Amino acid sequence: MIHLIENDLQAECNALADRAKRAARALAVVRGQAKNDWLRRSADALRDRTEEVLEANARDVAAAPEYGLNAAAIDRLTLNPKRLDEAARGLLEVAALPDPIGEVVTSSHRPNGLEVTQVRVPLGVIFMIYESRPNVTLDAAALCVKSGNAAILRGGKEAIHSNRALHRVLADALEPAGLPAEAVQLVPTTDRAAVGYLLRLPELIDLAIPRGGEGLIRRVAEEARMPVLKHYQGNCHVYVDASADADMAVRIVVNAKVQRPGVCNAAETLLVHGDAASTILPVMADALHAAGVELRGDDASRALVPGMVPAQPSDWDTEFLDKILAVRVVDSLDAAIAHITRHGSGHTEAIVTRDLAAARQFVAEVDSSAVMVNASTRFNDGGQLGLGAEIGISTDKFHARGPCGLRELTTTKWVVYGDGHVRA
Repeated sequence: MIHLIENDLQAECNALADRAKRAARALAVVRGQAKNDWLRRSADALRDRTEEVLEANARDVAAAPEYGLNAAAIDRLTLNPKRLDEAARGLLEVAALPDPIGEVVTSSHRPNGLEVTQVRVPLGVIFMIYESRPNVTLDAAALCVKSGNAAILRGGKEAIHSNRALHRVLADALEPAGLPAEAVQLVPTTDRAAVGYLLRLPELIDLAIPRGGEGLIRRVAEEARMPVLKHYQGNCHVYVDASADADMAVRIVVNAKVQRPGVCNAAETLLVHGDAASTILPVMADALHAAGVELRGDDASRALVPGMVPAQPSDWDTEFLDKILAVRVVDSLDAAIAHITRHGSGHTEAIVTRDLAAARQFVAEVDSSAVMVNASTRFNDGGQLGLGAEIGISTDKFHARGPCGLRELTTTKWVVYGDGHVRA
């Protein structure tokens, strides 16, 4: 009986992916007007059906303790009228973005008379696997469809009721806008085996994108037979240079850690130049403590702020996703860069400085998807960087890095026009 159930699940996953593949072929030639119409209809429906979505979300939030979710994870799970209104505005912002499909990347007229162009085309079918954050259902669907791709969405079991409600909102608007009904599909089960079956379908699914904890991302990267766009960790740093303006440094560090501590672009480690530490670090510690942040410092930091918890070696490599910040005093810019090179995850790093040479060296030598100068790490976000909503922040180097918006969900093809040309 168990074997039969497994066969049924595998067959349903195959059928779901096949439907997505057929939808992707239809989407590839859909005009931008129809995709934008769907986004606008979905935004209106999301606002009209707020109560329905919030009721579903309340069921997930109530069950969250059963899954062992901490306060930061519950915050990522929770929807409210403000967040839903922001999500609706996000859909409209995606609708307002230029359609990347058909964009000419380069063109040339060859000496033999051939007209050569390179144009953007959809990837095809995108399988999105994510945890906790139901707003990803909206962001992923919006960006996939706008870029001409069919989406298969698989959220975590802790958000199943929220994701189903949000998917209904999106799905109900597809056919009225002239799009295929299977353009956005939600994996109907929370059974982990379904993910494995889908990851073994490279002939039907073109790209997998995991978004969540390191365990999920490693599993997808190991099992997938199609390309994977991923980031393993957001171990982000803020380095306060010797020349930093103290008030600016405090504002940036507090924002980077506290504004939303449970997300991947929140700061996890603070590095302070020794020449500035005695004046800046105690003030910064007071502001962070007032915001409820636990500081875990090295010996030099604790000498200046005795209330700090002693840092353990593992703290320098930890993505806390909570109100915890590791703190270290360094004796030079080179030492700060060396620390980031050893412990960073290639996500986001920031420098606070008034020294242009120091800023340029930091930007040149720090190898991360985004480097901030006198700005919070929280700005490494598709919306903040002008991409509209994002499907995730990639720490890979191929084929996309950093926030992934519409263009990052496309590939290119060469189109060549001749007039009876043959090659000699």
